[in-house]
Amino acid sequence: MATSLYSLLPILLILCTMAKATPPGLFLTVVNNCPFTIWPAIQPNAGHPSLERGGFALHTLTHRSFPAPSSHWSGRIWARTGCTYSNGRFSCATGDCGGRLECDGLGGAAPATLAQFSLHHGHADFSSYGVSLVDGFNVPMTVTPHEGKGQCPVVGCKADLLATCPHGLQVRGPPHGAVIGCKSGCAAFGTDELCCRNHYNSPQTCRASSYSEFFKHACPATVTYAHDSPSLMHDCSAPRELKVIFCH
Repeated sequence: MATSLYSLLPILLILCTMAKATPPGLFLTVVNNCPFTIWPAIQPNAGHPSLERGGFALHTLTHRSFPAPSSHWSGRIWARTGCTYSNGRFSCATGDCGGRLECDGLGGAAPATLAQFSLHHGHADFSSYGVSLVDGFNVPMTVTPHEGKGQCPVVGCKADLLATCPHGLQVRGPPHGAVIGCKSGCAAFGTDELCCRNHYNSPQTCRASSYSEFFKHACPATVTYAHDSPSLMHDCSAPRELKVIFCH
C-alpha cells in the first residue's frame, strides 16, 4: 500500500528540526594573493591535532579550504617564504619549521606574521582569532570571518612593512640582499625587557617599545608585544568560515 504524504509529515518535520539544530562545520580557508608562492604552516597548541599535516605549498592567486576539528581547536597559521629544495633538504627564508614541508607540530622561525585561533563549534560558541606581530613580520595578513554573529571584524596587517622596516630589524636574503623579513625588538635584540621575560613578564612591567610602536602604528589591529592591551583577540559567534588572506 502506498505511503500517505500525511503519514510522512511527522518524519519530515523531525528531519528539518534536526538539520536546523545541527551546527554547520567551521572551515578554515588560506588564500594566497601574493605575487609569489608561499608555504602556509599550521601549528596546533598542545593537545590539539595537526591540520593538513602542518604545511603545504600554495601558488599565487590560489586558496585551500579544510574543516576545523568538530569540537575545539587552537593554534596558529603563518606563511613561509623563499622555500627551496637543495641537496635533499627543504628550507625556507622566513618562517622555516625545521627544514620540513609538513611542519607536523613544529613552530616557525621568526620573523613571521602569525594568525592565532581558538575555535569552537556550535550556534552559541565563540571562535577567537587575531593577528600577532610579536614574532615580527614577513608578509601582509588578515583574518576575515564569514557568516558569524556579533562582533566579527576583519583584523590583521595589510601594509607591507618590509619597505619601511627599521634598519636594526631588517632580515635580508635572496634575491640581491632584499629585505625579506622585519624582526620584532625581542627577536632582534633578545633583552628581557623587549621579550617581556623574567622581571618584565607581567602586564605591569611589560611595556610597549619604540619597536612595537613601529608595528602598532602601521597595523593597529594586531598584537605587537606579549602583554599588548586591550586584547586584540576577537570573539565571533559561530562563523561558517575564517579566511586567512596573505597579501591584498
